[in-house]
Amino acid sequence: MSDHRTHRLLRPETLTALGIAAAAFAFLYPTSTLRPISALLPAVMLVGLIILSLLLLIADQRKASAGEETEPMSKSPGRVAGAFLLILGYTLATDLIGFYPSTAITIPLVAWLFGYRNPLGLAVATLVVVGAIWLIFDYGMSQDFPAGRLWQE
Repeated sequence: MSDHRTHRLLRPETLTALGIAAAAFAFLYPTSTLRPISALLPAVMLVGLIILSLLLLIADQRKASAGEETEPMSKSPGRVAGAFLLILGYTLATDLIGFYPSTAITIPLVAWLFGYRNPLGLAVATLVVVGAIWLIFDYGMSQDFPAGRLWQE
């Protein structure tokens, strides 16, 4: 029997943590060009991602030093690919049709795909989330979200 061990830095969770931290750091720089009120939410979320990814990195490296074998990255790669496609689709939809319509479409779609099938519950959840975002950011803080290229003049 061969004792084939993955290098400590090539473990899936370690690579994931490093990738998330690097992406969050890369996206953190552009927030410095925004107005302070506009930069607050994205900057806090990105710093939170960096902290969580560092915690994941530390936990995985402790497991590696204890000699624990690594688990496969995903037992369902189709779901992982689907999640990335949903994120990509949401990003493109936000750019094309705007934040509110794409969010109103994505929330029930994601809930449906994860098994929640109650139409009334989907409608209420969508209205609550989109309405809360509108109340807090648009109405309360006077922050405009992307309107979408299709609606711009």
